[in-house]
Amino acid sequence: MMEQLQKPDLHKTFDDLEARAESFFQWALKVLRLLFILIMMVYLFDCLVSLSGKIVVLTLEHGMLDFPKMKTLLTDSLFTLIVLAIVKSLFIRSNYVYAVTFLEIGFVVLMRKLILLEVDPSDTWLMLVLGMVSALFFGLIIYAHYGKNTLFSEKEAQKS
Repeated sequence: MMEQLQKPDLHKTFDDLEARAESFFQWALKVLRLLFILIMMVYLFDCLVSLSGKIVVLTLEHGMLDFPKMKTLLTDSLFTLIVLAIVKSLFIRSNYVYAVTFLEIGFVVLMRKLILLEVDPSDTWLMLVLGMVSALFFGLIIYAHYGKNTLFSEKEAQKS
C-alpha cells in the first residue's frame, strides 16, 4: 500500500520538474530572441549610417554619380533593405505575413544577385534562370497579397 502512494508522488515530482525546466527554457529562449533582435537593430543602424555616409561622400566628391558608383550604392541599399526586412520579420506574429515577408526577402536577394552579376555571355543561362526565379517570386508575392486581401474581405463579409 505504501509503494502505491509513493509512485504517484514521484511521478508528480518529475512532472513538476519537467514543467519548471520547460518554463526556464522558454524564458531563456525569449531572452536570447530579444538579445538577437537588439544585435540586429544595432547592425541595421550601422548599415543605415554606412549607406548614408557613402551617399554623402560620393556626392560631395563626384557631384553627379556615374553608373558604377550608383551600382555600388544600389547594392548597398538592397543589402540594407534585406537586413531591414529580416529585423521586421522578427516582430511578426502572423504565419501568413511571415511567409510573405520571406518571399519578399528572397526576391530582393535575387535582384541583388542579378545586379551584382557581371554581364558575360557565359553567364546567360544563369541570368535567365535567376530572372525566371525572381519573376516567379514576384508573382507569388503579388498572388499572396491578393489572396490576403480577398481572404480578409471574405472573413469580414461572413461576420456581417
